[in-house]
Amino acid sequence: MPTEIIFATNNANKVKEIKAVTGNQLNILSLEEAGILIDIPEPHETLEDNASEKSNVIHQLTGKNCFSEDTGLEVEALNGAPGVKSARYAGDNRDFQMNIDLLLNNLLPHTNKSAQFRTVISLIWNNQQYLFEGICKGQITHQAKGLSGFGYDPVFIPDGSDKTFAEMNMDEKNQYSHRKKAMQQLLNFFHKNGII
Repeated sequence: MPTEIIFATNNANKVKEIKAVTGNQLNILSLEEAGILIDIPEPHETLEDNASEKSNVIHQLTGKNCFSEDTGLEVEALNGAPGVKSARYAGDNRDFQMNIDLLLNNLLPHTNKSAQFRTVISLIWNNQQYLFEGICKGQITHQAKGLSGFGYDPVFIPDGSDKTFAEMNMDEKNQYSHRKKAMQQLLNFFHKNGII
């Protein structure tokens, strides 16, 4: 039986992406699957602190090994915005169509469309916290393309591709994905320490 670990998220898209990376190496439980029906706030100014907040809340609640992640889209011309506020860029209702519209509008005066997705994973294992980071560099498009993925995927083209994340299937996206890179570091840590 694979090692069981709680993934401190209510985001079904993130769970699907992470499970695609780990395959059967881990038995990953979302908060819902673990029977934890809470929404954890993300009150901090950095991805690291938000990821730590989520994993610590679940660890204190359950005493179990767990991990969480926080991801931000960091756009060079906008001084790293939306960054840690990516999900709430256009307001607290987390409407990604509004977020995308605001982002494209704010980028109109700029020729530099360089951006990166950055994911920070906070793992709590045997009462110790470990942080892992994954970065995917790319460009923001002029308009949304594609129907797959979620969040800013329709307007982000990773370096080395001519497709947005939303035009890719899961396997294609995971060739570039920031979330996969961070998760791969976590898996490497588990392998190195004989956990899996």
